[in-house]
Amino acid sequence: MSLIPQILSEVFPTFQSSTANALIDWKETPEAHVFKADLPGLKKEEVKVEVEEGRVLKISGERAAEKEDKNDKWHRIERARGKFLRRFYLPENAKLDEVKAAMENGVLTVTVPKQEVKKPQLKTIEITA
Repeated sequence: MSLIPQILSEVFPTFQSSTANALIDWKETPEAHVFKADLPGLKKEEVKVEVEEGRVLKISGERAAEKEDKNDKWHRIERARGKFLRRFYLPENAKLDEVKAAMENGVLTVTVPKQEVKKPQLKTIEITA
């Protein structure tokens, strides 16, 4: 098992509450933070992407249960149903006003461009006697 998810959760804490699991990958490229979520069977209208106060990216939605027919006999139900909600604390270099989201073939891709974080200027102070 990889330590990358554990390290990422320590560096950039995330938290979730869900009844329908939404698994999300987060990678950082030189240009952006890219989030990919597998959401098979969902339409883009059933998913919401928001940026909350405090640089928090929020991805939420709901996978509805199938309509049941009284004549149906279920043998197994494994696919998750219900609401999902994931939040990610974005780092200082995230351009929050330029976030883009796209959905293709059941995969949601959220791209958060990066900006250069200005380093504080260093001023040397002369020491006198």
